[in-house]
Amino acid sequence: MPTKNNKTKTSKSREAKLRAPHWPLFILYVLGLLLAVSAALPAYIQSNFLRDFVSLQAVSWFFVAANALTIGMILIFPGVIRQLSNYFTTKMVLIVYAVSLLSLTLVDSPGSALLSIILFTIASNLIWINLDLLVEKFSVNASTGRTRTIYFTFINVGWILAPTISSYLIKIGTYELTFLVSAFLVIPIFLILLGYGRRLSGATNYRPEKIGPIFQKMWQNHNLRGIFLVAVLLQLFYSLAVVYIPIYLHQTLGMDWKVIGPIFSIMLIPFVIFEIPAGIVADKYWGEKEILNLGLFILTLSLFLFFYVDVPTAWIWAAVLFLSRVGAALVEAMRETYFFKLVGAKDVGFINLFRLSGPIAYIIGPGLAILVLSFLPINYVFLAAALIMLLGFWFVAKMKDTK
Repeated sequence: MPTKNNKTKTSKSREAKLRAPHWPLFILYVLGLLLAVSAALPAYIQSNFLRDFVSLQAVSWFFVAANALTIGMILIFPGVIRQLSNYFTTKMVLIVYAVSLLSLTLVDSPGSALLSIILFTIASNLIWINLDLLVEKFSVNASTGRTRTIYFTFINVGWILAPTISSYLIKIGTYELTFLVSAFLVIPIFLILLGYGRRLSGATNYRPEKIGPIFQKMWQNHNLRGIFLVAVLLQLFYSLAVVYIPIYLHQTLGMDWKVIGPIFSIMLIPFVIFEIPAGIVADKYWGEKEILNLGLFILTLSLFLFFYVDVPTAWIWAAVLFLSRVGAALVEAMRETYFFKLVGAKDVGFINLFRLSGPIAYIIGPGLAILVLSFLPINYVFLAAALIMLLGFWFVAKMKDTK
C-alpha cells in the first residue's frame, strides 16, 4: 500500500512534469510547421495541374471522388489507431503521403492523376488527425488553449511560406518539381518522428464510437449543430478558394505564377495576426456570435467580389484575397473557440465528427461547381457560393453565446 511519503513524492513529480519544458510539444510544433509547408506547396497548384489532363468539370469530379473516399477513411481511422497505436499509424500514413506526392510527379494520364489525387487527399487528411492526437496527448488541460494557439500559429506560418515557394519552383521547373520538394520534406518529418519515438510513442486513449448516434446527438443540440454547419460553410469557402481561385487567376485571367504565389502568401497573413486577438475579444468583450457574424459578412462580401472582379491586376486581387482571409480567420477562430467550449476531451465522437466538415465541404464545393459550370462561366461559382454563405447568419442566430 502506498505510503503518505510516496504519495507526496508522486504529487511533486507530477507538478515537476507540468512545470518542466514540454519538449515533445515543441517537437510537434516543428513537425506541424514542416508538414504545413509540405501540404501547402501542392494545395494551390493541384487544380491547375489536373487541368492539364482533364476538363474543368472533370477536375471537380476528381475532388468529389477523393473526398468521398476520405470521409470513409476518417470514419474507420479511429479503429485503426486503437489497434496499431497512433505513433505507428502516423509513420505509416506519412509513408503513404510521400508515395502519393511522388506518384503525382509521374502522372501521365487522367487515370493516374485521379489515383494520385485520391491517395494524396486521404493521406493529407489523416496525417493531421495523427498530429492532432499527438498534441492532445502532451497537452495539459490548464494550458490547452495556449498549446493549440501556438500549434496553429506554427501551421499558419507554414501555409504563408508555401505559395511563394511553390510559385518559384514552378518558375524554375514544373508542377512536378513542386510535388517532389513537398515529398522530400517528409524525410525530416519522418527522421524527427524516429528520433523522438520514445517520447512520442505509447497508447493513445482514443475510443471509436458509432457515427450515427453521435450525429443524432449533435443534430439535436442547436449549438453544436449550428457551429458544425458554420464549419462546413467555412470549409466550403476553402474548397472553392483552393481549387477554383488558382484556375480563375491563372487560366481565365492569365496571371503568372510569379505574381500569384506572393499574392497567396500575403492573403494568408490574417490567420497569424487576427485569430488570437479575435479569441481575446470574444472572451472579454463580445461573444462568439458577434465575431462569427462579422467574419461571415466579410466572407460573403469577398465571394461577391470574386465574382465581380475580372481584371488581372495584382494589387486588386491581393486586397480582395487578403480581405477574404480576414473573414476566414475570424470565423475559424470562433469555430474553434465556440466548439471546444461546448465539448471536452471525453467527447471524442463529436471531435471526430467535426473533422468531417472539411471532406464534406470538399464534396459540396466541387459538386456546386459541376452544376454551375454546366451552364455558366467559372466566376458564377463564387456568386453561387456567396448566396449559400448567407445561410450562415441563420445558423448563428439559432446558437447561444457561451458567455
